[in-house]
Amino acid sequence: MKQALVTGGARGIGFGVAEALLAAGYAVTVTGVSEAEVAAVPARDGIAAVVLDVTDQASVDAVLARFEQLDALVNCAGVIFRGREYDIDVFQKVIDVNLTGTMRMCVGARPLLAKQGGAIVNTASMLSTFGGPLVPGYTASKGGVAQLTKALGVAWAEEGIRVNAVAPGWVATEVTRGIVEDPVRSAGILARTPMKRWGDPRDIGDVVAFLCSDAARFMTGAIVPVDGGYASV
Repeated sequence: MKQALVTGGARGIGFGVAEALLAAGYAVTVTGVSEAEVAAVPARDGIAAVVLDVTDQASVDAVLARFEQLDALVNCAGVIFRGREYDIDVFQKVIDVNLTGTMRMCVGARPLLAKQGGAIVNTASMLSTFGGPLVPGYTASKGGVAQLTKALGVAWAEEGIRVNAVAPGWVATEVTRGIVEDPVRSAGILARTPMKRWGDPRDIGDVVAFLCSDAARFMTGAIVPVDGGYASV
């Protein structure tokens, strides 16, 4: 059976990705940053949960050591601190998790993925292409993830590792709940979104499953928007 690792997969978009990969026939390991987060993962046959801090090399090494085979790595671990990212320490934290953490996982998983001709899917954002004034760290990190994806897609293609990314738009999760429930802010988002709805984590997960599959065998270095048309307006 194919094996997938989804960082940040304990909840939100990451768990939607895990469910999609499970439906596609993978055994899936998801990660959370704490024991409490891992304990809260909904029970699903075929989904295991472990603690991982993507900013800690020892933690990364310990999780990857669990695998003799790895067919897909999906980097969903991320943080955002709206209105606080002009503090340089907060800015650095966001970069460490979202960008450097993604690179750390990609480099660590490379030997396993090369054995399988495996796939990496990173999580970029609509903010990879335009600015978020309240989240300069998040914006910078996701711009970096997009460019990192292109660089690794080129660098590792001859090893049989495909590296692509999804760029989610506005998705209804715990992170965005306050905006979803704010009628004024939500209405503004929906007014700009051509499909006139919030995204669901499975909307992202199904595209990730496609990118991990043989159907995407000639794709690498691609950044795929999954945003209901938001970034195209």
